[in-house]
Amino acid sequence: MLELWQLYKSGTWVEDFLSLSIDLFVGASFILYIMIIWSRNRNIKQEKLRAAYTIIIEKLMFSMIFEDTALSVIKEDKNYITLSNKSFFREVAAESIINLHKNYEGIYAEKLEDFFKESGLINDSIKKLRSFNWEIKCKGITELAEMNVTGVFDKILAVSKARNKTLKITALNACVKLAGVKGIVHLTEHPFPIDEWTQINIIHAFKKHDIGDTKGVELLLESQNTTVVTLGLKLIKELKLSQKAHFVAALAAKAPNAQIQYEAENILQALNS
Repeated sequence: MLELWQLYKSGTWVEDFLSLSIDLFVGASFILYIMIIWSRNRNIKQEKLRAAYTIIIEKLMFSMIFEDTALSVIKEDKNYITLSNKSFFREVAAESIINLHKNYEGIYAEKLEDFFKESGLINDSIKKLRSFNWEIKCKGITELAEMNVTGVFDKILAVSKARNKTLKITALNACVKLAGVKGIVHLTEHPFPIDEWTQINIIHAFKKHDIGDTKGVELLLESQNTTVVTLGLKLIKELKLSQKAHFVAALAAKAPNAQIQYEAENILQALNS
């Protein structure tokens, strides 16, 4: 210990220390520079590939949609055969097909959904749904909901009970799209408060997807969770469900608290007017 103190006082270590520090700094800077160049080149290459892959996918999809080219013929296309096993191509293909699906309805949308399933892209989305990373899980849920994959409803319903707010909203929106009211009636037993932002997103999902069958919305009014009751009242009001007025009247007559009673009476008045 005394020797170390003497060495420190002598100052002979300073030159070596500075030299080592400079060497480490220069080395770290060089490695960082190489990483930046590599990352930039990789991104440029990916963007070029993305553009090329998008052209191939859109050409095949337009052929299938507007020229009635059979799925079997599409899958035999030489470009598709060559690229279909590449993960990045499949990622771009899924994004392109989902974006196209947002712009089409009826038979055109159904053809895209069929290709999504037949090509195996659905399996990639299901794999994302199983991910432990909530952002990847959200992406998988969004893809499956957009492509109307009702077979995964129960799995998405389970995810909608997550504590992560973004994941919860994404899953609830997907449940509404896939199953309408069935996607939210489980909230009657929800033990935690549903915040304002989540309620707004659920209401927006009903409006966006134009859910026609609202049978069961009134069940939310029976929840012991007052925030779920509030959500039910807001849905009835925003969707103008005048046929649910007698349920609102029953709630107003036996409201659990003054706030709920006030909300129910106001909504009842709006429905009757």
